[in-house]
Amino acid sequence: MIHPLMHRRQFLGAIPAAVGLRGAQTALRKPNVILIMSDDQGFGDLSLHDNPYLKTPAMDRLAGQGTEFRRFYVSPVCAPTRASLLTGRYHLRGGVYGVTAGQETLRTSEATLAEALRPAGYRTALVGKWHLGEHYPYVPHAQGFDEFTGFRTGHWTTYFDPPLERNGKPYQAKGYIADVFTGEGIRFMERNRQNPFFLYMAYNTPHTPYQVPDSFYEPYRNNSALPKETAIIYSMIRNLDGNIGRLLGRLDELQLANDTIVIFLTDNGPNGRRYNAGLRASKGSVYEGGTRAPFFIRWPGHIEAGKKIDTIAAHIDVYPTVLDLCGVKADQRLPLDGRSIVPLMHDNAAAWPDRMLFTYQHGRAGRGQGAVRTQRFNLINKTELYDIGADPSEQNNVAGKFPVETATLAKAYTEWFDKASRECRFEHLPIPVGYWEENPATLTPPQCEMEGTVRFYGGSGWAHDWVTNWTATTDAVHWDIDVVERARFRVRLRYLCAEENIGVKVKVEAAGASVESSITEPTPMMARPARDIGPLKEAPEMFWGETPIGVFSLPKGQTRLTVRAMAIPGKMAMDLKAVVLERV
Repeated sequence: MIHPLMHRRQFLGAIPAAVGLRGAQTALRKPNVILIMSDDQGFGDLSLHDNPYLKTPAMDRLAGQGTEFRRFYVSPVCAPTRASLLTGRYHLRGGVYGVTAGQETLRTSEATLAEALRPAGYRTALVGKWHLGEHYPYVPHAQGFDEFTGFRTGHWTTYFDPPLERNGKPYQAKGYIADVFTGEGIRFMERNRQNPFFLYMAYNTPHTPYQVPDSFYEPYRNNSALPKETAIIYSMIRNLDGNIGRLLGRLDELQLANDTIVIFLTDNGPNGRRYNAGLRASKGSVYEGGTRAPFFIRWPGHIEAGKKIDTIAAHIDVYPTVLDLCGVKADQRLPLDGRSIVPLMHDNAAAWPDRMLFTYQHGRAGRGQGAVRTQRFNLINKTELYDIGADPSEQNNVAGKFPVETATLAKAYTEWFDKASRECRFEHLPIPVGYWEENPATLTPPQCEMEGTVRFYGGSGWAHDWVTNWTATTDAVHWDIDVVERARFRVRLRYLCAEENIGVKVKVEAAGASVESSITEPTPMMARPARDIGPLKEAPEMFWGETPIGVFSLPKGQTRLTVRAMAIPGKMAMDLKAVVLERV
């Protein structure tokens, strides 16, 4: 019998003598990889972690069949975690420093895990949420994924029969979004069962909006011990758990379980204050409750079942760990921050000295929260020191008791952040337009700059928000764009306009060229019907109109595109959802 802790290379070398030819051929094939990530699920959102209200049998079973890292850290919010997960590098190095307004765009100079695995013969797919760039070439199918089915932004508004995309082409799905994604993942496995594959299942639940099938919400509907929002989130996690069970069940039916590495983690702390296994704070915080995530890794016969590891590890470690387990030597363009955690799974503690893990949360240079962790300590914002072994809930600041450790960690964080922020540059990348691979290009308000009285409808400018309160001809909206080569573009606007405001004259200008037209068709001014069962947290979907404005030529290079209302016959101009630039 082959010992489960035997190193992968020793294991592969022993196979021909231990099993028949057919078994040897199966084992010598590079393993498949399924990377499962949920969205806004906290460390405490599993029955495995003693949640008193929630049962997650599939997640618990996956943990029991593999190894669990009990102190695994991610970033406090979505996009930074996804950047580090896919590159093995701290997100700031790749230009990701937020979740909207282009701050989530991962530079194309970064190498993703899909780009590393594909040259080794892997078929690669992302199903679900991308959240690392809205425009080509900052999109999955230009960043190493052979197949992409899902959406690009930080959240989605419609969970039932959602409008999605396949590699840039619109795709109208049927059913509940997590069920749809699971079906897509299963079909990818079925199509590629004869080849090694990398499947990144980036589920977007239990992120809001609060939409879930009634059958999952019903057991929680009258639970007086839970706030309604928490009850809905637990319903979404129950659905997610069933979908993970469905995915793993099909893997068993295809007889691929023993040939497949399965990893599960979440992208940040819980989206709201609820049970979190005693950890302090939640999503958006650099304390334990915002950054500590469940992490399970399973590979039958190679990774020990039921093992729990308390050594600190992080999202930056997934990239090198997967390559190590798969025996893939990547052409690494940039230095990694992460380390393969395979030695920890093989009890090679001597090869694993203590290290520091760094966390930065949102905002431009110097204006965010920061943390640095060692095996023993967390230093928060260079002033609060917590001894995690003795105080896992971070209630007692011991900086005064350990001044040397506090100063050492504060210095290390400052040096790390200074270097990482120089690489990040906290820049606002111009939006690429004119690629034939993505035509048209769509300019959305979260990446715009506004002038005058205009503002975001939802207040914060998250994905799917739009520009409203356009009351004066001095108001304007600007986008910085980068035209890939000189070309002619047909300009269209997506808008809302009430009957009493029809006739507003709109001008779009860039690089000395301009087009003008009037809005002549009113739109309904109500939200589309949605199946929200809790309060709406984001901007709703509306009945958008679309109108042509004209055709102009733009030169190659960076320029600024501006939209103005030249005449406003009513009280308001239009609400603006997007500018569409179609190369002709």
